[in-house]
Amino acid sequence: MKILITGSSGQLGWELCKRGKSHGFDIIPADIPEFDITDSAAVKAIVNQPDVSLVINASAYTAVDKAESEPETAFAINCDGPAYLASSCAEAKIPLIHISTDYVFDGTREQPYLETDSISPLGIYGKSKAQGEIRVRTLLKEHIIIRTAWLYGIHGNNFVRTMLGLGKEKETLRVVADQYGCPTCAADLAEAILTIAGQIKKRHNIPWGTYHYCSKGKTTWHGFAEKIFELARQYDSFLIKKVIPVTTAEYPTPARRPLNSVMDCSMLTKNFGISPAQWQESLATMLRQNSNFTEPDPGNSLFFRS
Repeated sequence: MKILITGSSGQLGWELCKRGKSHGFDIIPADIPEFDITDSAAVKAIVNQPDVSLVINASAYTAVDKAESEPETAFAINCDGPAYLASSCAEAKIPLIHISTDYVFDGTREQPYLETDSISPLGIYGKSKAQGEIRVRTLLKEHIIIRTAWLYGIHGNNFVRTMLGLGKEKETLRVVADQYGCPTCAADLAEAILTIAGQIKKRHNIPWGTYHYCSKGKTTWHGFAEKIFELARQYDSFLIKKVIPVTTAEYPTPARRPLNSVMDCSMLTKNFGISPAQWQESLATMLRQNSNFTEPDPGNSLFFRS
């Protein structure tokens, strides 16, 4: 079974390409500069390659604050691109797995978000991703939309890499402590997606639709940072002595963020038998398997201040 993976050089796409063969798939990677998801003709051509049986869209414009000043680019990548993919998949009669985000919610719900809860994105990034979901649902019946949250991994820009880098340079960091969510390892999400792909290959009664996938348990960015350093000290030394909690109000950003990003994943477990791990366990596994993973990554300074 050949799977086309768009956004193959991103942190999730990289994990999907790395793990695809072990699940029995032939992977076709696609990403910029060779492939442009905002080019409808290019999308149609790549989807219509011989023997492509499934498309996984891991492409996204994820610069949340920058999106406020670049709405056209955000909507082109997060809305128009998925629409081109869904339309091309419909013509080719192949399914699409599309990755979305917790940012389609406004964060005001006190309980974990269900797939059936109304969406109400706060900023351009969330709005562009929400519109991308709508376009996929409208254009293609055989689709799986997976909303995830607080994604991190060994590849690409993410919070864990940022903390590990800055922990070697700073003695103190101020990190937001009133936004709640579920840190999710890109490797875990890739395994879940590929498990769904395997079921698409074997089953005839696929329950198409929208699902949530994030690790079990919740924390704040501050709690996440403290756990990162607690675990990483087993493998490396750091200058960091204290992670100071601050409020969202004390650290304003161009884009508003949901205060609650916790999502209920029970529907995914019920329909596909996939049960996410506890976030602390996944973080510990990732750090243990990649104990030399401490290079600085200054590109993700959205939730902390030195």
